[in-house]
Amino acid sequence: MIIRQAPDLHGSEITPRSAYVSRRGLMVGALALAALPSTVRRAEAALPNVAKSPFVLDDKRTPLEDITHYNNFYEFGMDKDQPAKRAPGRLRTRPWTVRVEGECGKPGTFDVDDFIRRSALEERVYRHRCVEAWSMVIPWVGVPLGPVLQRFDPNSRARFVAFQTLFDPQQMPEESSRLIYPWPYTEGLRIDEAMNPLAFLAVGLYGDILAPQNGAPIRLVTPWKYGFKSIKSIVSIRFVEQQPPTLWNTVAPSEYGFYSNVNPTVDHPRWSQAKERRIGEFFRRPTLMFNGYGEQVAGLYTGMDLKKYF
Repeated sequence: MIIRQAPDLHGSEITPRSAYVSRRGLMVGALALAALPSTVRRAEAALPNVAKSPFVLDDKRTPLEDITHYNNFYEFGMDKDQPAKRAPGRLRTRPWTVRVEGECGKPGTFDVDDFIRRSALEERVYRHRCVEAWSMVIPWVGVPLGPVLQRFDPNSRARFVAFQTLFDPQQMPEESSRLIYPWPYTEGLRIDEAMNPLAFLAVGLYGDILAPQNGAPIRLVTPWKYGFKSIKSIVSIRFVEQQPPTLWNTVAPSEYGFYSNVNPTVDHPRWSQAKERRIGEFFRRPTLMFNGYGEQVAGLYTGMDLKKYF
């Protein structure tokens, strides 16, 4: 991947959001927005003062319609279209707080809206590679994860960072049963992975706040890993000494490793990872090692057998 400084043009101006949303979609969205309380309408407004990004891809961006209607968010259903149908009417994204605790000197809680107001937001266009062998190119808006974590003063015992999604079966109907999945959704990173400059906390995409089906109001983005590592709707971040359990690694450890780096040479037991289907394209393309971000992250895994620690 080539990272180059963006030109003197705001990231959201390069490809206007309106170019990707149908007229009908805009009308429906406007009617739905008008029916909401004023406090919610303010929260749904476009994000202000989003800086141009130093992370620029030449890849064509995936249309907003696809990003918001082709989702894995099993808390709202297993079909790709179910999150878009069910999450907006159920998930209450305001008010929303995230607690940060564990092996740190300054544990605390932050409100997402206050976090957005106080943060220097930027747009980053990242490749997104699903373990199911499809991919997208997404213009996320947010902040680097590392500096956020450093505010809480992790100590020398903080070797890993554990994340947890909201657990509320009334809002997330599939959480009402734990027969298949050990809800809530949990994920984790090694501390050096979390501090890598590519690790990102997203609060929006295409210049607006995240849609509920995309992990509103705040989610993790780790573009060199398979998409399920980028946990959605975060309510808890915890610094821990031992490798934390993660949902997919707990359910099927032989299929979903803790690291889950994009690796075209390590197949899923039920399909090849050598190629991927970019949403909107007919032909499959070769999968890139670390999803094309090897220059930035390969050093994290020096000396590791990436077939064993997949």
